[in-house]
Amino acid sequence: MARKEISAGGVVFRHMGDELQVQLITDRYARISLPKGKMEPGETVEQTALREIEEETGLKGRIVAPVDIIKYTYHHAVHGKVDKEVHYYLVEAVGGKHRAQIEEIKAVAWYAPLEAWSRQQHQGYDNNDRILQRALRQLGIQV
Repeated sequence: MARKEISAGGVVFRHMGDELQVQLITDRYARISLPKGKMEPGETVEQTALREIEEETGLKGRIVAPVDIIKYTYHHAVHGKVDKEVHYYLVEAVGGKHRAQIEEIKAVAWYAPLEAWSRQQHQGYDNNDRILQRALRQLGIQV
């Protein structure tokens, strides 16, 4: 029986004047990614997403809508087979101080939606393509 592990995170966005911006992180492997992390005991998936976003980027967010769930299996050195589920939400930045959690990630930055999509295509993880694409669609942007 495989262990089950649940993580959650989000596609964070904000409006600067009439410009829409999407946040991406650069992880410790220099790949483009989205803030996410493991669920802690007693948390809901939504609470996990908001906590991880705040821990990794310094931003407080408000969940607007669910985006999608990625499921995959990986092999853990101690626990063996792990069934992983990552829940992603569309999250509006509503406060906090923008800064990268240097223990976990290299950088965090805002991009115009099409620039974010281009960076995801060139430096991101394949399984995040549909997450970012769906989140952008929810924001009214086709890629």
